[in-house]
Amino acid sequence: MPEQVGRLEAIWQKRAHRGTMDALDVGELIAGEGLAGSVGKSRRRQVTIIEREVWDRVQEELQAAIPYAARRANLMISGIRLEETRDRVLRIGATLVKIGGPTTPCERMDEACEGLRAKLAPHWGGGAFAQVILGGMLRVGDEVRWEA
Repeated sequence: MPEQVGRLEAIWQKRAHRGTMDALDVGELIAGEGLAGSVGKSRRRQVTIIEREVWDRVQEELQAAIPYAARRANLMISGIRLEETRDRVLRIGATLVKIGGPTTPCERMDEACEGLRAKLAPHWGGGAFAQVILGGMLRVGDEVRWEA
């Protein structure tokens, strides 16, 4: 079976709590911290990741054009499934992140689109949170793959 290879589709930085999500072409992950310049990080939840395929499916089901940044995640990937990947290590460009668990969608999702929170809740649809174990620069378009 061929190795699953994906792509980094987007990077977002949140400079203030409840603030807008700024799209970046290039970002820096800092080991033990998260995305440089982004707030809302903790020791356990340093960076959040969503799947483009899940977001696209949910938009279709809700019949709504919801901006990707409305999910309020730091990174969007495609071609890689996040469901049930706790403790796996994901390489994104030159960086490594360890998946900590699913990101639970909050009430802000229904502010973006009624019903979005419920649609994202099952099967890790809200994405995953991770700890940065090897920092470095990220660029939209970087390769994403699971480490052995």
